[in-house]
Parts: sequence; C-alpha cells; structure tokens
Amino acid sequence: MSLLKNKIAVVTGGSSGIGLATARRFVEEGAYVFIAGRRQAELDNAVAEIGTNVTAVKTDISKLDDLDRLYEIVAKKGRIDVIFASAAFVEKTMTPAATPEHFDKTFNTNARGTYFTVQKALPHLNDGASIILVASAGKNKGIPGRSTYSATKAALRSFARTWTSELKDRKIRTNVLSPGAVDTPMFDEQFPSKEGAAEARNQITAMTPLARLARPEEIASAALFLASDQSSYVAGIDLPVDGGLTAL
Repeated sequence: MSLLKNKIAVVTGGSSGIGLATARRFVEEGAYVFIAGRRQAELDNAVAEIGTNVTAVKTDISKLDDLDRLYEIVAKKGRIDVIFASAAFVEKTMTPAATPEHFDKTFNTNARGTYFTVQKALPHLNDGASIILVASAGKNKGIPGRSTYSATKAALRSFARTWTSELKDRKIRTNVLSPGAVDTPMFDEQFPSKEGAAEARNQITAMTPLARLARPEEIASAALFLASDQSSYVAGIDLPVDGGLTAL
C-alpha cells in the first residue's frame, strides 16, 4: 500500500542525512517531493539518487526571498500535503566562547527559518495537511556546547503546540519529531577530527539504551507515520526517536 499516493511533500534539508532519507521514503510511498537545500551539488546528487518524482530547489531557509521562490515553484505542481522541516545549522560552542554571529546564525536558520518555512507554506497547504518539525533529543538534555542549538529545537516544540491550536479549523496537524544522534555526515562534521567524532559516538552509544546511533532510514519511517493517515488522530506531539536516550 502506498501511504502517500498522489501527495505533494516539501522537505527542507532534503539533500542529505535525515532529509534525504525521508524524501526518498516519501517518493517510495507515492508522493511527489520537492527537496530544498543550500548546496546545489548535493541537491543534484540527491535527485539522481531518488531518481523520479522529485524536484530540487536551492533554498536557504533563513532567507525569506528563497522561501517565496520555493513555494512559487511548488505551487506550479499543486497544493502541499506534507511539510517536513528538517533544515538546520549546528555548531558546537561552549557558552563563554559563543559570539553574536554564532547565536544569530543558529536562531536564524533553526527557529526563524523553520517558522517562516511553515508560515509561508500555509496559503499553499491542503486542509488536513501534515506539518512535521524536526527537533532533537538534545532539547531535553543539558549537553555542553549545545546551548543555542538545543534552545532553537525547544522553540520548535513550542511552535507545534501553538500551530496545533491555530490550524485546527483546517484540520492541519503539526507534530514534532525528535531524533537522537543519527549516523549522518552532519554528525561527523561537528567534530574537528575523526578521533573526536569516534569518541562522541562511543559516548552517545554508552548513554543510549539501544546502544547505537540511529540510521537515517529509521527517522524516515517515523516521519512517514506522521505524514500519512496512519497518524490521522495524532496532533501536537513530540515523538522521540532516540533509542531511549531521553526516557531514562
């Protein structure tokens, strides 16, 4: 059974990692997917990997003109059934070393960018659409070096509560997906060396009841649930997909 047959989805951060795995899964389930990302070469590779029923649009979600252009292109295909907002910026910075530039870049992408990704989509959404915000298990943990990143992800949780109330008359569901550590290129990019990344993997593995990092495809499966009618009575939740990290 194709759970998203004839649906139109927009996936931000769709050129790699969780976004790419989710876009691919949505297409496999019958959707036409628009993937948005900042790097054209990665977008081109993603389109080649997915192969069909996909369009890439170079988009920096912190730039409102880029979002307007994204939805102008999507509107030519039809109205939107699913928004999967996974674009994010992460930079490990301890609070004493944080600069205003670091703070602004993190909030402009993760909080402000996601907010306007949804706001600007609203005129193009079908009634009964599904909005999925990608937060992080880190918003519930006091992880050193993640003060700004975790705060932006906590903001997404708040957005979902408000939008669940504001959009109820249109039967638009907003939910949050909160992954733990996921085995993606973005994970390794946070560390200055392979040794540092390996140490972090070992630490997270030791903290996680399931004793491993998630695969992007596992997050995509949870996203499919929230995107499809299988979650038709699910609204306003925060779904942890973190191997039990925040349960203990």
